[in-house]
Amino acid sequence: MSTQVETAEFQAEAQKLLQLMVHAIYSNKDTFLRELISNASDALDKLRLASYQDKDLQVDTEDLHISVEPDREQRTLTIRDNGIGMSKDEVRDLIGTIAKSGTAELLQELKDTSDGAAAQELIGQFGLGFYSSFMVADKVVLLTRKAGEDSATRWESSGEGTYTIETVDEAPQGTAVTLHLKAEDQEDRLLDYADTRTLTRIIKKHSDFIAWPIRMEVDKPGAEGESTTEVETVNSMKALWARPKGEVEQAEYDEFYKHISHDWNDPLETIHLRAEGTFEYQALLFIPSTAPFDLFSRDQKRGTQLYVKRVFIMDDCEELMPEYLRFVKGVVDAQDLSLNVSREILQQDRRIQMVRRRLVKKVLTTVQEIQANDAERYTTFWDNFGQAVKEGIVGDPDNAELVLDISSFESTHHESDRTTLRQYVERMPADQDVIYYITGNSRTKIENSPHIEAFRDKGVEVLLLSDPIDEMWVESVPEFDGKRFQSITKGEVDLDEKTEEDSQQQEEFAGVLSWLGEALSEDIKEVRLSSRLSSSPACIVGDNHDMTPTLEKMYRAMGQQVPRVKRILEINPSHPLVTGLRSAHTADGERADLAETAQLLYGMALLAEGGELRDPAKFTSLLANRLATTL
Repeated sequence: MSTQVETAEFQAEAQKLLQLMVHAIYSNKDTFLRELISNASDALDKLRLASYQDKDLQVDTEDLHISVEPDREQRTLTIRDNGIGMSKDEVRDLIGTIAKSGTAELLQELKDTSDGAAAQELIGQFGLGFYSSFMVADKVVLLTRKAGEDSATRWESSGEGTYTIETVDEAPQGTAVTLHLKAEDQEDRLLDYADTRTLTRIIKKHSDFIAWPIRMEVDKPGAEGESTTEVETVNSMKALWARPKGEVEQAEYDEFYKHISHDWNDPLETIHLRAEGTFEYQALLFIPSTAPFDLFSRDQKRGTQLYVKRVFIMDDCEELMPEYLRFVKGVVDAQDLSLNVSREILQQDRRIQMVRRRLVKKVLTTVQEIQANDAERYTTFWDNFGQAVKEGIVGDPDNAELVLDISSFESTHHESDRTTLRQYVERMPADQDVIYYITGNSRTKIENSPHIEAFRDKGVEVLLLSDPIDEMWVESVPEFDGKRFQSITKGEVDLDEKTEEDSQQQEEFAGVLSWLGEALSEDIKEVRLSSRLSSSPACIVGDNHDMTPTLEKMYRAMGQQVPRVKRILEINPSHPLVTGLRSAHTADGERADLAETAQLLYGMALLAEGGELRDPAKFTSLLANRLATTL
């Protein structure tokens, strides 16, 4: 018997993704089978783990397996497991919606791109799991019963925007997904997925390493030319991480990575290692070739899978990988932990902390080797993960120096190529003892900043730091290779030695400097002549230990109150506006319009660095009135 059938609509984003699958935007349709087998494998892992943790759970774990059941007459394919199963609410949450960060961004990018290859790559980055079934099926039926529960759930959809769901009796423990297959179409790369030979080939290619037996009824030649059928285990079930490195093909590594990450692209780098001694473990780690959409989402899951003696313990073991390496995927199989280990125990376990230190060091040194030997792959890595990796400069003091070493930054040395800090130091003139940098929201804004003018004119290289994390790490790292970091927007800059002419200039401008300081006292603490300006009339700088305006904004955005800091106005003594202002002040310091000019000068300097005016309306009015007098 069953309860009333409910009809429901997919979440809006899920509908759009389903349409992409129905219309087969992704050309490698074979991967649907890998996704469904991967889900079944996860369900078996979770059931075994639940049986260890809950001794009262009434489940049969004697013969956990996955069945692949094609029916050529009915044109169906069923993927069945006797794993953990799902409740009705879980079916709704997991299949009726996509609660995945980045879905909207994915859909927008897909809408904006007309390049089929680019669209496939975007789909691959996101990973669609169950939804990929609709690439090959006109209708999908799911029947599932959660371990320990009596009733089951039946879900059905043709992928056209709605689905039906009902509670049913009489269903075995686990999940069965039945695909009502589309007709074979070789031109569209749609194969006959009811053919056992096709299925065997796909399973061996994509899922051979699955730890559970994948069984399928296959034809066997019998006596006198007659054929018989028998159930055969199709996969080898060999854990890749347990095999010697020399016996594993890169193609096998690639398929395993796709299985655990649900990424459809090959990894950028594979790290296979084995540690023996007081605490034995094996690890198989992967650096992806593209960043996931949720790399900077608070809800993003991170960490590797943890096994103990080949028994799955948990997904996303955060204790094995720090947050700044959250993109690293893989498996760690420890030999000496308890099967009942919890996250709380892992947080205190010194052996796990030791494994973490070794894994982090291995990942970072691997990136260092890529950086030294393969510029193209390093560029791919840094384009995708550089912003996350730089978080380690602040968050991982033990490895901060190594993270700095593998980092690269934009600079005035080249319009597109990045530079490492070591390369910057090697190019420094003998008389330069600091590493100059400037922070901002984008390279374009930074390069147009008044602060950089004299450095550009004199050919002095400046690092252009435009990631939000850059504001944090430059404040926390005192030096690199004995060279101190110096912001060109802070302190005094002396690119030339002081001359007698400079002293004379200081005397000539003493009066207007003092007057400007008084006129702008609400906003600034000092006015001085600048040696960093060549074409702009003025800029605003801070003292060496002042917080930058960008950092102030970041703290305020996080809800933290920071005191307002008055900064310093520097003026360019060779600019016509400044020399004119000096002459006008010398002639008649009481002129009312001079105070307005001072306000305009300060406002322009503030806007030029991307700052915000305290009273935009007043500034606009002053500017409009002044422009009117010129007509």
